Amino acid sequence: MNLNTKAVSQHTYDAIVVGSGISGGWAAKELCEKGLKVLLLERGRNVEHVRDYPTATKHPWEFPHRLLNLSTDRDEDPVQSAAYDESTKHFFVRDKEHPYIQDTPFSWIRGYHVGGRSLTWGRQCYRLSDLDFEANAKDGDGVDWPVRYKDIAPWYDHVERFVGVSGQSEGLAHLPDGEFLPPMDLNCVEEHLQEQLRTKFKDRLLTIGRVANLTRGFTNRGPCQFRNLCARGCPFGGYFSSNSSTLPAAMATGNLTIRPFSVVSEVLYNKESKRATGVRVIDAETKETTEFFARIIFLNASTIATASILLQSKSPEFPQGMGNNLDLVGRHLMDHHFKVGAMGTIDGWNDIYYKGRRPVGIYIPRFRNVNEQTRRSDYVRGFGYQGYAEREAWNDHANVDGYGKEFKQQLTAPGKWAMWMSAWGETLPYADNRITLHDTERDKWGLPLVRVQFEIKDNEKHMRKDMRDSAAEMLEKSGFKEIQSFDYNYIGGECVHEMGTARMGRDPKTSVLNKWNQLHDVRNVFVTDGSCMTSSANQNPSLTYMALTARACDFAVDEIKKGDL
Repeated sequence: MNLNTKAVSQHTYDAIVVGSGISGGWAAKELCEKGLKVLLLERGRNVEHVRDYPTATKHPWEFPHRLLNLSTDRDEDPVQSAAYDESTKHFFVRDKEHPYIQDTPFSWIRGYHVGGRSLTWGRQCYRLSDLDFEANAKDGDGVDWPVRYKDIAPWYDHVERFVGVSGQSEGLAHLPDGEFLPPMDLNCVEEHLQEQLRTKFKDRLLTIGRVANLTRGFTNRGPCQFRNLCARGCPFGGYFSSNSSTLPAAMATGNLTIRPFSVVSEVLYNKESKRATGVRVIDAETKETTEFFARIIFLNASTIATASILLQSKSPEFPQGMGNNLDLVGRHLMDHHFKVGAMGTIDGWNDIYYKGRRPVGIYIPRFRNVNEQTRRSDYVRGFGYQGYAEREAWNDHANVDGYGKEFKQQLTAPGKWAMWMSAWGETLPYADNRITLHDTERDKWGLPLVRVQFEIKDNEKHMRKDMRDSAAEMLEKSGFKEIQSFDYNYIGGECVHEMGTARMGRDPKTSVLNKWNQLHDVRNVFVTDGSCMTSSANQNPSLTYMALTARACDFAVDEIKKGDL
């Protein structure tokens, strides 16, 4: 008989990080650079920077279906196919292989591979302010954040210096400036709208989007090539991803072990120490079960997946799941509601065009419920706009009748200028927007299927009317014509900003995590992905996940050094 008496020690690390996306990559980097031996668990395949971006440099005509999805894609991937095209399909899961239950319509967009959705994210980076951190306490919707802007500001600085965020400082208290690389340029029509808003609206400002695309070479990455093919993976390192940035930095320390094809089924708990001891992992290919052990555990599997791991982590002390004795894990699911705004055309500037494919558009920061002068009576919180101006192209007139030389010239000549604006709005943290686990239905690894219940309510519906009407008003007053306002049928999850299922708070009776992102009930388990968000604000949230992760890692290592963890 051969017994491996060293099995436990061979499977023991200083820290385990679950998930390799934006926040997981940051946790691995920060912990490794602070000297900890880290095991990074990823449930999907490995993806290596540059080598595993097979479509990154392909032209449209090199794809069999010219970047279009097939009807079979819609049939086999009814959720994911709304997010991918022929060039990015390999970075999204197959719906049939990874089912979940929609108690109400909810699009759970996922990428199971090293780097996760950091390869396909929208890259816009905005700080939250005390307008956001204090909102729950002031209007009574949700529990109070246990942190304020001053607590997070140094960590925003820290992550922006590494990520590389291009943008323009504007001096707004409710959208704090950051550590910016030089901004990208507005085009002529965007500059026109910027000037019109400045003169016609005292409370509104248009700026270039703040984005994790590099406008100059930066820490051996980039610069951005202005191809706007980011979601294929960037061989130039022109935008931030785990694969191009945090994971190479972590690997350079010699302290990181990455284990792909590792499905975490539960966090293990010791009732004597009242600490987690490690995690149980199912091999995604062989289904063999293995246990790994560590002093601290960071859960960064993404909002829904992290909540499901906690709910699956049952013990006599936590019969409803780890940290869930008060039925709070999985609740307060949020997303940003969007797909509402306006578009219009404008005469002039026919002798001006643009060069390259800028990978970001304009941003109009929140201007509702910012102060007493902008207070609304029909809803709380607010929204911001993203958009762009461009010349009409051949595909805008693809259904026009015609034939021959003149028709081709008509299609290939640049058309008039058009402006598109869409709003991203805050969703309140409702307790009945939640995920749970199905009692009997299982996936192919034997784990319970996730059930999702989510809907926007009256506050968001009233906000959407204002989001649509305000966009049309701004275009009309700025000289645009043929204005069309729109409100497409938003479905929860479509924004891919899901958050809030294990929220931070001051009181263990009303929150899952404390101000350091620790589980109130299990002090060596940290949650720093979107699960931890106490409110959604209206800004793109990934920068906040990164800042909270770096802050929690710093705290965790200090606690280890002091002997408190």
